[in-house]
Amino acid sequence: MALFSKANMEALTGPLNLNNPVVVQVLGICSALAVTAQLEPAIVMGLSVTIITAFSNLIISLLRNTIPNRIRIIVQLVVVAALVTIVSQVLKAFAYDVSVQLSVYVGLIITNCILMGRLEAFAMMNGPWASFLDGIGNGIGYAIILVIVGFVRELLGAGTLLGIQIVPEWCYEHGYVNNGMMTMPAMSLIIVGCVVWAHRAYNKELQ
Repeated sequence: MALFSKANMEALTGPLNLNNPVVVQVLGICSALAVTAQLEPAIVMGLSVTIITAFSNLIISLLRNTIPNRIRIIVQLVVVAALVTIVSQVLKAFAYDVSVQLSVYVGLIITNCILMGRLEAFAMMNGPWASFLDGIGNGIGYAIILVIVGFVRELLGAGTLLGIQIVPEWCYEHGYVNNGMMTMPAMSLIIVGCVVWAHRAYNKELQ
């Protein structure tokens, strides 16, 4: 089927590995520092970016032939801002605690370089379906890294995952101590660096 042609599947799956926006293109690092102290906000942030990237790509692709070149960035920002506002309000209505944890960072999705980069590099030059798949792929690729970092930081920093105690009590009774450094933003950058190293070591073609 044309909907699942090789080019479309590459747009969807490429960002999951060889063209990952975080570990290959080194984009979206700021939010990896800010929202990954716990796993839950990392997951919600990843899902939010995926939804916004997919639908902003779709909308801009549909409008690309009618947008004057001189105001294309303004139009893109308006579309993204509208989607970010919708996602922010949905989070406040149905996941208020997580929304509070994410604080201003949902609003800052507007300036996410992955988002704007895909609109300029892909959606403005490709059809709606391919652009939608590209948005999903890049959003999931970004979310995977946030989940990995959030998983490591919460497990080692608090001994929990999604607020559920994982490290058994007897470990603490025998001297185990949570690593408080994992709650510091600098540790997320170190973990991302380790993920980049592991990814490039596995994918020799990126070296």
